Amino acid sequence: MGARHPATVLAKVRRFEAAGFRAWPAAAVHYDWTWVIRLTAGHPAKRLNSVNPLDPNDTQHLPERIARAGRRFEAYGRPLTFRVSPLSGTALSAHLDAEGWTRFDESMVMRLPLAQAPVDDAIDQIPLKDISRFVSASLKVHDADASLRPGLSEIIGAIQPEAGLFALERGDEPLATLICVHDGDLAGLFEIATDKAVRKQGLGRQLILSALKWARLRGARQAWLQVEANNAPALALYHSLGFEEAYRYHYRRPPGAKAE
Repeated sequence: MGARHPATVLAKVRRFEAAGFRAWPAAAVHYDWTWVIRLTAGHPAKRLNSVNPLDPNDTQHLPERIARAGRRFEAYGRPLTFRVSPLSGTALSAHLDAEGWTRFDESMVMRLPLAQAPVDDAIDQIPLKDISRFVSASLKVHDADASLRPGLSEIIGAIQPEAGLFALERGDEPLATLICVHDGDLAGLFEIATDKAVRKQGLGRQLILSALKWARLRGARQAWLQVEANNAPALALYHSLGFEEAYRYHYRRPPGAKAE
């Protein structure tokens, strides 16, 4: 992984990685050469609390830099976590392997040219303007703890590109939610979820198509999303919509650290 990828592939990966950072902003961002260290006290998500290496050739002084990153994570009460994409390179992966770091939660970045997306017959839906209402709906359909409310609200409020907050509701009952971040010609889908009581009814598909239609009307030409590689139902849905794999990433933690 990494240095063996052609430069054209790495350029595409960098583009999606940068879009991901803008679309799902961490509360604090530090740089160590080309490593982006993202930390967020208010939310435990790994993508918001991880070291993200962005250059396969940035391999100098690894032990010292890893230790320095570890002190930052300790100050936030977070376990030191590396997010390893094709930009991380083989040298860093070999070093982590030699040190006995665990590998877990492989995920896939998928993309879809919006010209090919089946959105013509999608329902026109206006995104919610009320962040509080959306957060309540999102926590409900994710079956998430209410303690995440302040952190999630802060993240959404900090998104710099245009963010469409989409929710399917029956009366006051939320059924499915997602966030579509329109960033130039890209449309990123985040926090996609359907309430477990109403799954397998096509609601997630309906909401995704409405969001993609909204983004395409605003000039987006390519949609993308991230999904855990072992999430078979989600992968089946995304493949049925025309999404294809762009690249994969996974997480690493030191020996003895808990892999969530």
